[in-house]
Amino acid sequence: MALPRIIGRFNGSEPGPLLIAIGGIHGNEFAGVRAIETVIHLLEREQQVRSHFPFKGTILGLRGNLQALELGKRFIAKDLNRQWGKDNVARVKCSDPSLLEAEDAELFQLLEVIEQELLGAKALFVIDLHTTSAGGGIFTVATDDPESIRIGIGLHAPVIKGMLRGLEGTSLHYFTQKNTGVPTTGVSFESGQHDDPLSVNRAIAAVLNNLQIIGCIQEGSLENRFDELLRRYSSGLPKVADLVQVHRIHPGESFAMTPGYQNFQPVLKGELLAFSNGKPVVAPTDGLILMPLYQSQGSDGFFIIKPVEKEE
Repeated sequence: MALPRIIGRFNGSEPGPLLIAIGGIHGNEFAGVRAIETVIHLLEREQQVRSHFPFKGTILGLRGNLQALELGKRFIAKDLNRQWGKDNVARVKCSDPSLLEAEDAELFQLLEVIEQELLGAKALFVIDLHTTSAGGGIFTVATDDPESIRIGIGLHAPVIKGMLRGLEGTSLHYFTQKNTGVPTTGVSFESGQHDDPLSVNRAIAAVLNNLQIIGCIQEGSLENRFDELLRRYSSGLPKVADLVQVHRIHPGESFAMTPGYQNFQPVLKGELLAFSNGKPVVAPTDGLILMPLYQSQGSDGFFIIKPVEKEE
């Protein structure tokens, strides 16, 4: 039986914002899907126990790449989280859906569901849940929008700015008011390593915090027993950091990360980080490494970030 696109939906008794939570845009990242399932269940159970449970607006949970989730692969033909560019979205939307395959079909179906959901919406918030192949830290990717940064900080994980300059065609590139027609704010949340059971719990906490920050639930109205996991796991990590360098993997390139690196591990300029086509790749600058690639699929070998000393 094929996986359904919609994980679940919860509608409040009062009007409010729309939060779309997406899990599994990469098919080997299951934690986000399981977290969204749990959050929807928690809300439904709370409503059963408290008939006047105060919830404003709607949360809609979506599975991203159904075909890849079925196989446990990052993607089938191409990375779904690199397909959200303006030109590619226009191409897919104008295509005959019966002729689309793999990630093109996934993108078409996601857009169809989201655009239907936007009818009548006053404001859209998006949280795109991910995990990483390396351990060592959780973080939020924010846009340059101050509201996105505010939400990111409220999720109690380091906020990485500038990532959209180092990536192309991600969901965060697409979710803007220009594309949706309503005020739109997006963040991506990385809840830990793929196989870490606690990655699910941290993603649950992030979604619940997001609901609170945007006003769907009141502070303290729903127990968030996993929030301490975020605070503890982020202890000692920078509150805000900027992207300074990304190593892109080109088609046909043979890339192998040096073993043992973890998210937020300090690196020094000139330090051996990886091998590309058998040749050494060294750190171009001092900084902290982020998302070193330890899986067979992926187009980015690693990122270098630097903490922001003072956030205005």
